[in-house]
Amino acid sequence: MDEREPLVVLLHGLARTSRSMRPMAKYLERHGFNTLCLSYPSTKAPVEKLAGQVRSAIRDQCGGRRLLHFVTHSMGGILLRVMQRDEPMPNLGRAVMLCPPNKGSQIVDRLGGWRLFGWLNGPAGRQLVTGPLGLPETLGKANFEVGVLAGNRTFDPILSRLLPGENDGKVAVSHMELEGQADFKIVPATHTFVMSNGEAQANTLAFLKNGAFIHP
Repeated sequence: MDEREPLVVLLHGLARTSRSMRPMAKYLERHGFNTLCLSYPSTKAPVEKLAGQVRSAIRDQCGGRRLLHFVTHSMGGILLRVMQRDEPMPNLGRAVMLCPPNKGSQIVDRLGGWRLFGWLNGPAGRQLVTGPLGLPETLGKANFEVGVLAGNRTFDPILSRLLPGENDGKVAVSHMELEGQADFKIVPATHTFVMSNGEAQANTLAFLKNGAFIHP
């Protein structure tokens, strides 16, 4: 791996692993990018602690000089925002967030207090409530170049009923947008499988290369 070349770091979402990001990583590799899929124990600690662990892993594996782009899924985007709030990376390039709960999720509002929810999603999951009590609301606008891809397909009609308007089965499209974002686009993808969606992959590549999604 040529350390003079940019590296794309891929961060998975809540209750997932780095394997979930491999379809996106393989696509980017086929188009010339070096990639690194990081795993972190998403259900074992609050987001702030997880962000510190991810930062340490990036320093250990990437150093501090190489240009780093990011592709995040779901809560991975919140981790990146926490990292940039607490200790901004001077070598951060562009970032693409896939279906991020940038304003929280009404599903957490409704189900976050259930014991089963806590068992499945841990303390970080419960931080994703909407409004001033949720972590996402406290993070402010983006201080880096970021594009947001929002899915609007769902295969879970029960959870979708808890969400207002268009949604991906986990997060409302209206709650994925981020103040200060460089670009925003809706793609026909579900929350769970957006990283395997061809349109999401093509738009991620476009943003990493050009700072903009593909618009008609």
